[in-house]
Amino acid sequence: MILGIGTDLANIERVERTLARFGDRFRNRVFTPSEQARAERRPDPPATYAKRWAAKEACSKALGTGLRMGISWKDMVVTNLPTGQPVMHLTGWAADRLATMTPPGHEAVVHVTLTDDHPWAQAFVVIEARPVRIT
Repeated sequence: MILGIGTDLANIERVERTLARFGDRFRNRVFTPSEQARAERRPDPPATYAKRWAAKEACSKALGTGLRMGISWKDMVVTNLPTGQPVMHLTGWAADRLATMTPPGHEAVVHVTLTDDHPWAQAFVVIEARPVRIT
């Protein structure tokens, strides 16, 4: 069953201007060291940051809160599998919120997809509850 759906559209040029203006202050407030390292290795760091920004916004919407109620930017972390597939990890308040949304006998799975086409970056997040299989 679907527990939540969120989407966000971010302007890459706006993120680029924010990075130029606030630099590490912005990076360190919103992104984990692993997210920053990945972005800085990419040919277009602002696009990578914008996609991850959009993913965090979309995830907060799928959690039904938006960025309020104690959720932190760093409670939502985007990493990538070796195949390149993005994966969303939740910690802190975001993980607690996810646990309260998940019905008994189910496990939550957070699906995320990212895309960009300059000047736009977009993310979709779907939170699914799957029945726990007893073996």
